[in-house]
Amino acid sequence: MKRFCLVWVCFFGLHTAVGQTNELGTWNSLNIKYNYSDTLSFFAEAQLRSLAFYDQFHYYEYKAAVNYKLHNAVRLTLGAGSYQTYKSGGNFSTPKNNNEFRLWPQLSLLQSIGSIKVEQRYRSEFRWTSDGFRNRFRYRLGLVYPFGKETKGYKPFQLNLSNELFFTDTQPYFERNRLQLTASYFLSKQASYQLGFLRQFDYKINDETGKDFVVIGYYFEIFRNNSTKSMEVDQNMKDN
Repeated sequence: MKRFCLVWVCFFGLHTAVGQTNELGTWNSLNIKYNYSDTLSFFAEAQLRSLAFYDQFHYYEYKAAVNYKLHNAVRLTLGAGSYQTYKSGGNFSTPKNNNEFRLWPQLSLLQSIGSIKVEQRYRSEFRWTSDGFRNRFRYRLGLVYPFGKETKGYKPFQLNLSNELFFTDTQPYFERNRLQLTASYFLSKQASYQLGFLRQFDYKINDETGKDFVVIGYYFEIFRNNSTKSMEVDQNMKDN
C-alpha cells in the first residue's frame, strides 16, 4: 500500500507542476494481455492522448495483436488497429488530421546484461491513411531495470528507458524521434501501473502531434490455466 501511495503522490506532484504551465500533454494507455501458453499470447490496447494536461484531447487508438515467443530472446508480433487524429486547439476538433487503419508485423530481440534487460524492436507499418497508403519503419532500443525486494518470483519496481526512430520509404525519410522514461509498479503478477515522461520530435508528420507528455498506463494479464500462471512475470518493455 505504501508503494502504491508513493506512485500517486508522484503523480499528483507532477499534476501540480504541470498545472502551473499547462505545457505537458497526457498519454494514457489501458492494456489487457491473455497468455494462452508459454509461447503464445494476445493483447488489446486502447490509448487516449491530449495536448494539454487532460485537455485538448486530439488522438485515440485501439489495437490488438498476437505474440509468439520463437525463443527466449526472440518474439514475433502481428498487430492491427485504428488510429484517429484530430486537429489541435480543442477536444476532438474536426475535421480530422488523419483517419487510419494500420497493420504491423514486429520482431523483438531480447538480452540481459547483468540486471539490465535490453530490447531491440523492429516494426514495419502498413498504413491506410486519409492521404492514401503509406509505409513506415520503426526501430526502438529499450533498457529495463527491475528492482526492489523480490516477492513471489518478481521485483515490484521497474525503470524503463527507450528511444525510437521512425522512417518512411519516401522523402524526407526521417519522420519522428520518441524518447520515453517511465517507472512501473507491479501490484501483483497480473497487474501493474506505469508513470513517466515522453518527449517526441516530429518532422513533417500529421498523424499525431505533440511534444511532451505525461505517460500513465495500466496493464493487466490473464492466464489461461495453471501452467501459464507459473510463467515468469513479463518485466520487459511495453508495446506502444
